[in-house]
Amino acid sequence: MPQIIPVLDVQGGLAVHARAGRRDDYRPLRSMLRPGSDPIILAQAVRDTFGLDHLYLADLDAIANDHPAFDLYRRLADLGLTIWVDAGVRDGTNAGDVLATGVARVVIGLETVRGPATLRKLVETFGPSRVVFSLDLRDGLPILAAEADWEMADPLGIASEAVECGVDTIILLDLARVGTGRGVGTLPLLDQLFGEFPGLTWVAGGGIAGRADVETLRLAGASAVLVASALHDGRLGRDLGFDAT
Repeated sequence: MPQIIPVLDVQGGLAVHARAGRRDDYRPLRSMLRPGSDPIILAQAVRDTFGLDHLYLADLDAIANDHPAFDLYRRLADLGLTIWVDAGVRDGTNAGDVLATGVARVVIGLETVRGPATLRKLVETFGPSRVVFSLDLRDGLPILAAEADWEMADPLGIASEAVECGVDTIILLDLARVGTGRGVGTLPLLDQLFGEFPGLTWVAGGGIAGRADVETLRLAGASAVLVASALHDGRLGRDLGFDAT
């Protein structure tokens, strides 16, 4: 089985249930693991229940161009977790500040970054071990920042440019599938990308319903899988041998 990386989507200081990328409709997360929507408590609960020591944090306020929640990043890192943070990096100016909080890797999302020049500069400055590129999709189509200057507009072309920038880890995430439990919609693309760039670490997410989806992604080339709802509602936990009830 590939590595399971739990996801916390945080908005207005609360963990929220991300669903289909419709962020205006997100509501506080209701988890079987703990009552309430405090991201620190829920991060501890995921760690203690499943023994998972990584965490992907999507700071939705920062992605929407608000101030990053640096104090939250520090508190999560202080739990001893290996944290990946998407803080809506655009031109690279705050990436160093994100990493200075103790997080392991900063996630550079396609939907916010201004293009390959910024991505290349970040990899050169911090090294590929501290930078992850997220190939953000909606219904299979790339989500590009308005001012972005990618030469190619298709997923394979963008992935090729990212590889040329020096990244060694790429997240393949379809926002339209997030939180829906409808299953993974990027399998053919993942299979194609893994075939083109087998030396990269591929991380997939969006729509995970249970162990079968995780195994299917592994067979397509994913080294790790991002999971949120299926851990908090108990579906994947039961498949992994844990009962959160």
